[in-house]
Amino acid sequence: MKVLAKRFICSCAVVCAAVPFFAAPVAEASPADRPVKVQVNDELLQFPEVQPYIDEQGVMQVPLRVLSEKLGYQVSWAKQADAIVVTLLNKQQSILLVTDQQQAIVNSKKISLESSPTVYQGNTYVPLRFITETFGSPIEWNDANQIAIVDVDNKSHKPAWIAPPPPPPPVMKAAAVAAPSLTDQIVQTANAYMGVPYAWGGTTPRGFDCSGFVRYVFETKGIDLPRTSAEMHSSLSNSVTDLKVGDLVFFAAKTVNHVGIYLGNDQFISATTSRGVTVESLSSSYWSARYVGAKRVL
Repeated sequence: MKVLAKRFICSCAVVCAAVPFFAAPVAEASPADRPVKVQVNDELLQFPEVQPYIDEQGVMQVPLRVLSEKLGYQVSWAKQADAIVVTLLNKQQSILLVTDQQQAIVNSKKISLESSPTVYQGNTYVPLRFITETFGSPIEWNDANQIAIVDVDNKSHKPAWIAPPPPPPPVMKAAAVAAPSLTDQIVQTANAYMGVPYAWGGTTPRGFDCSGFVRYVFETKGIDLPRTSAEMHSSLSNSVTDLKVGDLVFFAAKTVNHVGIYLGNDQFISATTSRGVTVESLSSSYWSARYVGAKRVL
């Protein structure tokens, strides 16, 4: 909290039923421009008609009557030509203010004001610095909550109102991600078992043989295939030469004895006796010599 040293001037509004009928100068800024709050010791003041604000010159203006009465002053007013004369009285001081005049009379002594009292919607405002210098009460400015705290008891006080945090920035909705195709799911599932060891007759992730591996991968997606590579080759009728991802590729030594899943870029994945589930090239000397064709399942 910083003691008000800036040009913030709180105006205390004189709320009188007859005041709106007088033609009086109107403040250039209005309470809606830069609204602030006023606190006396630990009590946040409520202004029923108009609110304190900071004007275009950075001067804080507060409705006079509410604050003056809170500080123990009796407030009265009178019309004088086109101006309004406001009198504040307590046991120690008599204060006279006139709208549109940049001075006040305190116990018969003239005091200059940082700005003249003004009228907004029938309520008289005066600079807050006038309160600190004339009423003898130091003022603290809490910037985080936009509160002027009048320390009548000459003690520092915490703000009696905490400004709500600003709303979080709008959350940008992530673009809808398309579900992977069945072919992509087959490839993803097959790659998930890379390194699983070879097992003769194996049909589970504890160990696969070549046809057990292919059958297991397709079965996870609801596609049932024959048990052996020879049976797959003979039962699937869609032979293809333009290979696509997900096609089954077959190899033979006299008869079909090995099957894998084509991954694209001349590569396929299968369970081999030497390396377990691994990726190989169709163009390698070993596999190209044994390749006998492909069948399409998807």
